[in-house]
Amino acid sequence: MQLFIAEKPDLAKAIVDGLGGGSRKDGYYDCGDSYVTWCYGHMLQLLNPEDYDPRFGKWNMDDLPISHIPWKKKPSNDKKDQLKIITTLLKQAKSVVHAGDPDDEGQLLVDEVLEYAACSLPVKRLLINDNNISVVKRSLASMRDNREFAGLSAAAEARSIGDQLYGYNMSRAYTLAANKAGFQGVLSVGRVQTPILGLVVRRDREFEAHTKSYYYNVTGQFTFGDLSFPARYQIVNGDPVDEKGRLSNQGNAQGIADAAKGAQATLVSAATKKKDQHPPLPYNLLKLQTDASRKFGFRPDQTKDITQSLREKHKLITYNRSDCEYLSEDQHGDAPNVLAAIANTAPTLTLVAQKADPSIKSRAFNSSKVSAHHGIIPTEATADFSKLTDGEQKIYMLIARAYIAQFWPKHQYDQTDIFVEAATHRFAVRSNITTLAGWKLLYRNDIGNEDLEGDENDIALDLRVLKAGQAGDCTDAVASQMETKPRPLYTMATLLTDLTRVAQYVRDDRLRKLLVEKDKGKEGEHGGIGTPATRDTIIATLFDRGYLAEKGNNIISTPTGREFYDTLPDKAKYPDMTALWHEQQKAIQSGDLNAISFVNELMEYIGAEVANVKQNGIGIKVAFNPCPDCGKPLRRIKKKDKNEFFWGCTGFADGCRFAAEDKSGKPVPKQAPLVSAVHKCMSCGKGLSRRPGRKKGAFWWGCSGFPTCKQTYPDIKGQPDFNNSKQGGRDE
Repeated sequence: MQLFIAEKPDLAKAIVDGLGGGSRKDGYYDCGDSYVTWCYGHMLQLLNPEDYDPRFGKWNMDDLPISHIPWKKKPSNDKKDQLKIITTLLKQAKSVVHAGDPDDEGQLLVDEVLEYAACSLPVKRLLINDNNISVVKRSLASMRDNREFAGLSAAAEARSIGDQLYGYNMSRAYTLAANKAGFQGVLSVGRVQTPILGLVVRRDREFEAHTKSYYYNVTGQFTFGDLSFPARYQIVNGDPVDEKGRLSNQGNAQGIADAAKGAQATLVSAATKKKDQHPPLPYNLLKLQTDASRKFGFRPDQTKDITQSLREKHKLITYNRSDCEYLSEDQHGDAPNVLAAIANTAPTLTLVAQKADPSIKSRAFNSSKVSAHHGIIPTEATADFSKLTDGEQKIYMLIARAYIAQFWPKHQYDQTDIFVEAATHRFAVRSNITTLAGWKLLYRNDIGNEDLEGDENDIALDLRVLKAGQAGDCTDAVASQMETKPRPLYTMATLLTDLTRVAQYVRDDRLRKLLVEKDKGKEGEHGGIGTPATRDTIIATLFDRGYLAEKGNNIISTPTGREFYDTLPDKAKYPDMTALWHEQQKAIQSGDLNAISFVNELMEYIGAEVANVKQNGIGIKVAFNPCPDCGKPLRRIKKKDKNEFFWGCTGFADGCRFAAEDKSGKPVPKQAPLVSAVHKCMSCGKGLSRRPGRKKGAFWWGCSGFPTCKQTYPDIKGQPDFNNSKQGGRDE
């Protein structure tokens, strides 16, 4: 028996269809000579520190840095049953076919299951990035030896263990140091998470530090025959300009306007070209999250959850975590059925889906640009639209519209470029006149869509009749003072977009090139950080930790986020580490480096950072509640097995035992006990104080001379019992 192990159930079903069909069993398909089973993503997870040693369950600076080489894995709790089915089938098999996704994570995902099961069977590699049956059949006919891909698996594993060790050690070290300074909560450090925080902090500070200055635009109003239109002055050598090439001298700008105003004008050139514009490509997850944020205010994790429901619950869309916007050429044949399914499901799209022409083959159908997955598109399944949630309806409509657009004609227009001259100064304007709306009809109400926006200086006036050599007049000219503006604060949409091209913020040229090289051949990624499947979770964590907040439509850093950012080393604040890891993972893939060497080198860096934190602490400024006994910061602590808190002194290790109850997140100040003028300590003669005991309603008496005198007395009906005194028996 040959056992196929697919990454996900839908891929397993596609393989079954490619093999000619089979019968469904419990956790697998029986296809005669072959069985086909599946994973649910990663079936195994790395052990946590406390799995290696229970003492690591409690955060302690003395235990850092934590390292475990070799590392171990355990079955994920929610996937144990399916993993047991796979391992049982492996015992019956004579050979295995690895059908993980064709990328490094897909390679590791099945390889680690085979390693966990101590599988020594021969293994073939099946590479499928499209579940279309013709593609699956071709892939089945061209399987390769799985050993060829061992480097991919090793690189993914090295990255996984590296992220775990980096996150655990750095987060614990910084959190413990911050707690000692009175900070409440966790300071979470991650290879991807922290550079994302850095992007927002630096953008906020750049915005706040901006000093406005001015530049100048000169616009002339020209008349040629019956046509009147504006045109912008074209800068020449010798003009005083700022760093962006804009006129910077008001007198110079005004002089140009004064010279041109009222002067005769000559039309130097007029050229019209027929242009066409392709429809926007189908969505990948990041682009979908960006549009959902722009249009509906959805957070990235919310959009991903909605797509998960559309895919798994309703079967209405294809794989939802794709980083690709293209489709395979084989999928073009599915168009009639998919368009019919859209028309049947979404009433508002019925007419435009029916008007679509399935014979049109847009640039989206390009197999060479499909990565591990193709773009997110509707399936041939249908549903009662009224039964979908509001979010599901909105996201389905976006995905369906983008698909329909592939089968509408290109947007066609005439582009006319005009150059005119007045008083030796040259002005230019461009006009765009639509000749065929095409797919743009589907997007006519989509405000703010970057796929639809042209240059802000383009006009819609028809200038196609103008000819070079025509004479006219410059009827007016104005020098407008423009105020420089900082780059705007992030919105969720612009932050997500920046994560795909974060290399532009790397200061080291070599590292910047490495990060760009990482995404070579990927459409929509130009030196990015994180993955479409993880970015939303990371951003959500930054919000949960209180590092980021929403201010209107903007994403801003909080005071806590900024304080934390300032304590971190540059290597953590910038995406440089991802670039360095990419370089090392390439070496692992090629066999020039192994995963253990990579982790050992990483641990040297982590160890140095932890040692620095131990020795110097971190410079985080925290508004804290001082201990009334010793002055050190108080810390809010959760009571064991209860959803209640109390406050304890961070000087506990130094001997301070002060504690206070919690009320609404603040320590309740303890009232100084009254010292009795009647009841005196029999040991030193100082007044006694009546104090509450640990049991409700119980009291005891202690000497006000504590800690010099540690005499205590039981309480009897509000009076000290002098017959039963104790030494050091406080808080009875």
